[in-house]
Amino acid sequence: MVARKKEEEAVSMIDTFREFKDTKNIDRTTLVSVLEESFRNVLAKIYGSDENFDVIVNPDKGDFEIYRNRMVVADGEVADENKEIALKEAQKIEPDYEIGEEVSEPVNFAKFGRRAILNLRQTLASKVLELEHDSLYNKYKDRVGQVISGEVYQIWKREVLVVDDENNELILPKSEQIPSDQYRKGETIRAVILRVDNENNNPKIILSRTSPMFLERLLEAEVPEINDGLISIKKIARMPGERAKIAVESYDERIDPVGACVGVKGSRVHGIVRELCNENIDVINYTSNVKLFIQRALSPAKVTSITVDEENHKAEVYLQPEEVSLAIGRSGLNIKLASMLTEFTIDVFRVLDENEDNEDIYLDEFADEIDQWVIDAIKAIGLDTAKQVLNAPREMLIEKADLEEETVDNLLRVLKAEFEQ
Repeated sequence: MVARKKEEEAVSMIDTFREFKDTKNIDRTTLVSVLEESFRNVLAKIYGSDENFDVIVNPDKGDFEIYRNRMVVADGEVADENKEIALKEAQKIEPDYEIGEEVSEPVNFAKFGRRAILNLRQTLASKVLELEHDSLYNKYKDRVGQVISGEVYQIWKREVLVVDDENNELILPKSEQIPSDQYRKGETIRAVILRVDNENNNPKIILSRTSPMFLERLLEAEVPEINDGLISIKKIARMPGERAKIAVESYDERIDPVGACVGVKGSRVHGIVRELCNENIDVINYTSNVKLFIQRALSPAKVTSITVDEENHKAEVYLQPEEVSLAIGRSGLNIKLASMLTEFTIDVFRVLDENEDNEDIYLDEFADEIDQWVIDAIKAIGLDTAKQVLNAPREMLIEKADLEEETVDNLLRVLKAEFEQ
């Protein structure tokens, strides 16, 4: 019964080899090396040394052979039973063995015992898993920034599991998904390789569809002039799934970079817009002139004048009243993207009417009508007088001062009333 149990373990071990051969993406030479090393580790533990053993592994067939080599010595003179064999014992194997010859005999794997077999299987599984991790890491470590297509394998609340053409697992976290993305198991999706983590030799390939790199790679694929180096993408700002602004520059004065990127009737960006869940894409000409760059970034609004503080990366932009809403955009998207693109904090103001009375009043004088904490919040964003507040867009006051809409509306009502008297 015990012998049968051991034979079953040995058969199970061979089945394990076959499984590795059939399912693991490891080259034959490396697999043979790992199998041999695993055997030798167990042999060294059992016999004290593996130097005098020959291990022959054939992963293609899923089998293996082990031979122990010992020197024949005179009876009673065996000093190391692992490396030496008495003449009498050797002649039981082959009658014509003589002293000084080497005896090579097969080692029955079943004699290792159940514990040794289990230890070997665990060691082998661990080494193969380590090889798989190394293979996955080496495949992707230098591919950060590349776009990859994969099949949706599993959908969870916080991430989507994607598999590549070799069934490697890639992860698309919720934070890297476009808000309106919807996935179905089995469908093919595209994403950019955002980063490759390898903590404790456990590689994780993180994908992204929200990164500016994804939009940049899609543009490179659609616009030959970018791929040829005639047009450069200088900066990208995205609100994934909503809107994006891209600054481009041409190195050939004969090429209009904006027109080349957009294409005839938007032909070159249509596919990208669909890929990004109808994300609107604005393409503008890049310039090193800060004022002009900010002006272009606020497009389609037409700017009247700009004051720039380059040291603190701040800009005050003045527009006609009818242009303010265009500059800010729906839900403040336009001004947010313009700030991201130019890396300047942009404050928008209405241009004062020349006929308007220039007399102004400090906010502190309204302390009897407006709570002091509201006044302090407004002053904290750089507005000290009533007309400065009235000339600032309502949306900017709500967002920058972090005030409720009702609070801002009450503030504006009180200030307007003062000048209507």
